[in-house]
Amino acid sequence: MLDAKMPEAWRVLRIQSELVDGIERLIALSGAVTVFGSARFAEDSPEYRQGVRLGELLAAEGIPVITGGGPGLMEACNRGAYPQPGASIGLNIELPFEQVANPYQDISLHFRYFFVRKFMFVKHAVGFIGLPGGYGTLDELFEALTLVQTQKVRRFPIVLVGERYWAGLRNWLVDTVLESRCIDAADLDLFRVVDTVDEAAEVIVDYIRGRE
Repeated sequence: MLDAKMPEAWRVLRIQSELVDGIERLIALSGAVTVFGSARFAEDSPEYRQGVRLGELLAAEGIPVITGGGPGLMEACNRGAYPQPGASIGLNIELPFEQVANPYQDISLHFRYFFVRKFMFVKHAVGFIGLPGGYGTLDELFEALTLVQTQKVRRFPIVLVGERYWAGLRNWLVDTVLESRCIDAADLDLFRVVDTVDEAAEVIVDYIRGRE
């Protein structure tokens, strides 16, 4: 009779394998920026074009760019970074829809488990940039904010691009979450909203230069 615990044991080994492979493949990275954004923006959209420009601006400074490795704004940022001095990295996840690895990656990793992938997003990052996105982008945004708020990672810039897109979220945090005393006023300073990718890149570049 097979041990009922064996499938769980094999799952632990798969998790361990993803961690080891990810750490080994990315061990040479330093000072990377993780960029999040929706998979649903088409190549002819203004958001996609801005994503390409953001990847170009960061990677031209030699900054490695990490995305979720899929289509839409992830592809756009990888595409902009791909021909530049900074590495273009994609951390892909197995999903039933949307997630197909884009071709603009110097390093492409594939994950089964979200929490392993999240660890890799943070491990080498000295900054996070959020482009317009849905649940996945919001998940990664609040993961980063929580890690910084609880001092589980060293504080780094978290920048959201698009005043019109993010204004509602910021207002809700101020008018409802802060008003209800679920966060402190200082927690609102953990992120910054800018209107253009040029401003976002400037924040990151200035921060990295200040660390050198």
